[in-house]
Amino acid sequence: MPSLSPLITAAWRDTRVDAGLEQPLSVRIHRAAEPGLLTVDGQPLARPLVLHLPGGAFIGGDLDSGLATARLLAQSGCVVVSLDYPHAPEQPFPAALQAAAALLRWMQRARTRLAGAGAALLVAGEEAGANLAAGLALWARDQGKPLAGQLLLSPLLDPCLATASLRAAGQGDASCPWARGWRAYLGDSGGDHPYAAPLHAARLGGVAPAMLVTATDDPLRDEAHRYSVALQRAGVAARLFKLAGPTGWPMALSKLASLQAPWAAALRPALREFLIDCLSRCPAARRSSRRASSDLSTGACTSALAPRLA
Repeated sequence: MPSLSPLITAAWRDTRVDAGLEQPLSVRIHRAAEPGLLTVDGQPLARPLVLHLPGGAFIGGDLDSGLATARLLAQSGCVVVSLDYPHAPEQPFPAALQAAAALLRWMQRARTRLAGAGAALLVAGEEAGANLAAGLALWARDQGKPLAGQLLLSPLLDPCLATASLRAAGQGDASCPWARGWRAYLGDSGGDHPYAAPLHAARLGGVAPAMLVTATDDPLRDEAHRYSVALQRAGVAARLFKLAGPTGWPMALSKLASLQAPWAAALRPALREFLIDCLSRCPAARRSSRRASSDLSTGACTSALAPRLA
């Protein structure tokens, strides 16, 4: 069983896990604030286990900047494992995605201990972290590792940076933070890889159900809308939830105080509805703890095999 060396705090524990890479991964594990919040027909569902990837335009962000999203998920009844993944340009694509994939495999093995028997596994992220979560969902499908869902907040999905919402916000030129981040992340290769730019993926069918969240003042809202449409056309259960502004997204997602904002109150019930829908699709999440298997393959989602992540 993988070893943990936790530093306990009031709401989470920081630790390093051996996920089979050259160096241990730094993670922050958040316990579910309200374990019994997710129910179907009055019956509690097993707590979902979420791999969370913070934003930061691929070149920044850490466990602290991802705290708001992680706490939002924990407040919804999830056990959350946030990853401090490698940053570009020192470690461009696919380093961050390889770290996330290794952590996902580790969470599969440790999920009963982390969240309880029958826990369904989801991925989530904001901004560049949502890009990694979407890429990870594609990789999981291709490797036959079923996920119960993917939650993408203000996702950064298209290196072209040519949407109307970006132009309206005065972003998208070569000097904007996202352009610098994309250049650092993609380096000399990877720009045409579907795991790096999910919005350009030619095959989206079979990926986990998705919830994409954006806002009327989010410069990345057009990318979220386009990806939700592409997923739906591929037969994926995908929903787009647009918050009323002002939200200050995506920058507000890096500030813990933002959880007191009106947008957070509007998002919580929609998030719980999505989680309940995902868990309802996964038989393991509805079984008793004595009967549920710790093998992720008991989930309801199916996957097609395709090439491994390089």
